Amino acid sequence: MSKLKTGGQLLVDALLAQGIDTTFCVPGESYLDVLNALYDHQQEIRVISCRHEGSASFMAEAYGKLTGRPGICFVTRGPGATNASIGVHTAFQDSTPMILFVGQVGRDMCEREAFQEIDYRRMFGQFTKWVTQLDDVARVGEYVARAFAVAMSGRPGPVVIALPEDMLTESTFPREIHKVEPVQAYPDPDPLQQMQLLLRQAQRPMLILGGSNWDQDGMRNMERFATQNNLPVAASFRRQDLFDNRHPNYVGEVGIGVNPALAKMIVESDLLIAVGSRLGEMVTSGYTLLDIPRPRQKLVHVMPAAEELGRVYQTDVKIVSAMNAFARMAVRLPSVDAQAWHGWKQQARDNYLAYIEPPQRSTDFDPAQAFKQMQRILNQDAILTNGAGNYTAWAHRYYQFSQPKSQLAPTSGAMGYGVPAAIAAKLCFPARQVICLAGDGCFLMTSQELATAVLHRLGIVFLIFNNGMYATIRMHQEKNYPGRVMATDLNNPDFVAYAKSFGLDGCAIDKTEQFEAALEKALHISSSTSMPYLIEIRLDREMLTPRATLSGLRNTALAERADSKNHQD
Repeated sequence: MSKLKTGGQLLVDALLAQGIDTTFCVPGESYLDVLNALYDHQQEIRVISCRHEGSASFMAEAYGKLTGRPGICFVTRGPGATNASIGVHTAFQDSTPMILFVGQVGRDMCEREAFQEIDYRRMFGQFTKWVTQLDDVARVGEYVARAFAVAMSGRPGPVVIALPEDMLTESTFPREIHKVEPVQAYPDPDPLQQMQLLLRQAQRPMLILGGSNWDQDGMRNMERFATQNNLPVAASFRRQDLFDNRHPNYVGEVGIGVNPALAKMIVESDLLIAVGSRLGEMVTSGYTLLDIPRPRQKLVHVMPAAEELGRVYQTDVKIVSAMNAFARMAVRLPSVDAQAWHGWKQQARDNYLAYIEPPQRSTDFDPAQAFKQMQRILNQDAILTNGAGNYTAWAHRYYQFSQPKSQLAPTSGAMGYGVPAAIAAKLCFPARQVICLAGDGCFLMTSQELATAVLHRLGIVFLIFNNGMYATIRMHQEKNYPGRVMATDLNNPDFVAYAKSFGLDGCAIDKTEQFEAALEKALHISSSTSMPYLIEIRLDREMLTPRATLSGLRNTALAERADSKNHQD
């Protein structure tokens, strides 16, 4: 005979039924009964207590990216929820399954602006797939099952559930709970045939891959589809691990700082097949590569949710399908005669290979050369994580991703993502090398999680690119307000001493020729001791981007202003 269980116990039972083995949290008094229930299941569910709710939510989001099932995060009400919102927003923009559980004031205190009370339906409503409050202890299993279904089905995304603390301590008899599997949309045969017809008629086609929830079979099938039809394949912003960058059909990333030659070819293409990518601002260079609402190119758009099709662009063929299902069906289509675009594809590939060849630059430390060295040293399945900042441009341009689930980076452009994402990655794949890339500004937003990495003995290598400024904002300042520097200079700690204060070792370098030995040492220490290691890379401030120097941007902007003033006079 079943026994009465509290809401907290029922919630943990529901998570176990869904196969959850890891949760991320910052503990709070508003969900103590959940923590008490987790105490009894420490062998089944690993609880990672973090130093900030923003980090906890980033970890849950990254875990969802890596596993394909919702990453789970628990935070307390008010400040805890507002801190965690950054990870929820990232999950929304990155189409990542995630569930955030938020402690809430007791039901008898709602609508009184009680201590730390927030209406989460209003707060999270615009950037979640579903946000609700669980008021009835008898419906815990129902709500959790629905949350998993919503988070994983269609275009994946985040769900937020508020948990009134008095509900969590109420008791009821448990009900049977089954594991939820996502609903998978399969492509209709007619639009597949329409796509095939457009492909036969094309002269300059381009395939753009993006989105989430790909599995290895899906990526393998897309590679076969591209190879059979000799299609040039571009990856959307921060989705470079969806297609082997060494493959002869891969032609580059369509994101921030896109290769101008690739951007030109997309504009000149006569058929775009966009699979999984929303074709948002980053992928379209601010909505300039495709005309709105009707692109010049023929457009086939494949998305797992119907509401995303036609949202910005009117398409020639709309295909509602899960990514892996589309790939499974597309590879079965008869291949077309690709002779018409053989030269077009080769030109795109040659442009890409030229673009990733580092130019000679006069500087002590050249990030481009460092990433080429990293390519030689790291295992092919190494996972690279990063947040936001100009330092990421070198990684996206010069490092070639070749294995699935090897790039963890926020398409939302959130700073501070790299450190918590690296922790999630090492927890998920302990045998794989994990490298966190972070700028000095990006790193210090979540660097307190070094304590979490040390506590759990996670052998992560942290690379800190230190140029003493918020370089992306400084870049825009110099372009638009040359010489008028405001709020972008940073006063940094000694990063190696900072790392040692947490209990991990590290070193600082400032020359390219020091990097290879430092990285090999870091990898050896991290693998042999299961402890993280930090390398501070001191950059010349002039090295603003792979293409531009700080003084060069300023001088160009000043010259353009002077020229404009002369014309006005």
